Amino acid sequence: MACVARRAGLQARMWAHEPEVVESINAGHGNPHFLPGLAVEPGIAASTNLGEVAGAADLVLLAVPSQFLRGVAENMRSALRPGTPVISCSKGIERGTCALMPEVIAEALPQASVAVLAGPSFAQEVARGLATGVTLASADQPLAERLAKTLSSARFLLYTSNDPISATIGGAFKNVLAIACGIAIAKRRGENVRGLLIARGLHEMACIARAKGGNPINLLGLAGSGDVTLTCMGTQSRNTTFGIALGEGRAAADILAERKVVTEGVHTAASISELGRRLGVQVPIASAVNRIVNEGAAIEATIAELLARPPGAELADLN
Repeated sequence: MACVARRAGLQARMWAHEPEVVESINAGHGNPHFLPGLAVEPGIAASTNLGEVAGAADLVLLAVPSQFLRGVAENMRSALRPGTPVISCSKGIERGTCALMPEVIAEALPQASVAVLAGPSFAQEVARGLATGVTLASADQPLAERLAKTLSSARFLLYTSNDPISATIGGAFKNVLAIACGIAIAKRRGENVRGLLIARGLHEMACIARAKGGNPINLLGLAGSGDVTLTCMGTQSRNTTFGIALGEGRAAADILAERKVVTEGVHTAASISELGRRLGVQVPIASAVNRIVNEGAAIEATIAELLARPPGAELADLN
């Protein structure tokens, strides 16, 4: 996202937790820790001082893993100027509270103007400058339009929405579906099953969004079907490859231990399952993934249980 900001003609200062990342970026060597083999846009400055970076910002893009978002936001509270737009780029739901990312930001940074960025956007391709389209959502539509205009460029297209709830749920839920699809790939269940998982997963996503006050129709856009299509079908997806490794018989803890970056779907599966319970919404696919990745359920038995559910009317829950 720092590269996106630079291409839009903005100054970009980056905060990173890892000193080696800061040192590499400031030395002009890119970010080999997280984006190996890729150059980053020139002119990006990096720092380990969160307050210094946040205090000088006219716009903040929060792209930390979702389970760390609250802590990072709270640590920048005293430095952030009132009214500063803060855009959540984290695709997850907070474990325990089941809070959506814009809800976390609003609680941790009450002085901020909150928006959400979601959509089909593999980090490597964004950094390389390949064409990407995403949704920028805020309950404040003029804010969404202003931010979209600020960050847009010929290779990064921002479409606006006034429904941050659906955008957030779409961006988070798709990681859970990707794990399910990865398992199906490894278990050689065929392409038909992947189509089934994606379609029914979108239905679960829509039911959760509606129960939270969002508009399910918005999940037809980039932050819903677009993100699901990319993540569940693309070989770059960390969540899909995690599901494949699980399906091949590896333990979840072992897979996660060897990864530098967070596999968001693992935490989100637990959060979505609990959120569905609290809202009275059935999310059988998300619950099945949660039982497999977080509770050690047997994969074959869980798949059989999922497929044994009676179909019923396809869209009854949304009528």
